[in-house]
Amino acid sequence: MQIAAALGLEPLESEGGLFRRTYTSESVTAIYYLVAGQDFSAMHRMKTSDELFLFHAGSPLRMLILDPLPGREELLGPDPLLGHHPQLLVAGGVWQGASSTGSWSLVSTVVAPGFQWSDFELGDRSELTADHPRWAERLDQLCR
Repeated sequence: MQIAAALGLEPLESEGGLFRRTYTSESVTAIYYLVAGQDFSAMHRMKTSDELFLFHAGSPLRMLILDPLPGREELLGPDPLLGHHPQLLVAGGVWQGASSTGSWSLVSTVVAPGFQWSDFELGDRSELTADHPRWAERLDQLCR
């Protein structure tokens, strides 16, 4: 994919998608993040850090955010008149996952305090489905 090559994106093995870190400090980190084709951002959470998503290009990103019960789906995209959010915050401790509504979606994420692998947790399909049965079908699509 040309956009991935142009931005120097690489696979994000645990979560899915392609990424490149663009800024790092103790207080904040930023990445480009691309979801393309049948790939997806697997259900995960930052245990304490907040994650701010900013839409850049492509199709809207369909996000499942499990805060508070019963959870919600949002579209991160370019057109507020169509119900899209050009930016969206997912608070620390909140489960999230996403997929593109088209062939690809390019966003940035900003994590504050800065990203640490020790703060990242990948979701377990059976546990999330038990806690959120309303979203069972979507969780099947967003868990590895």
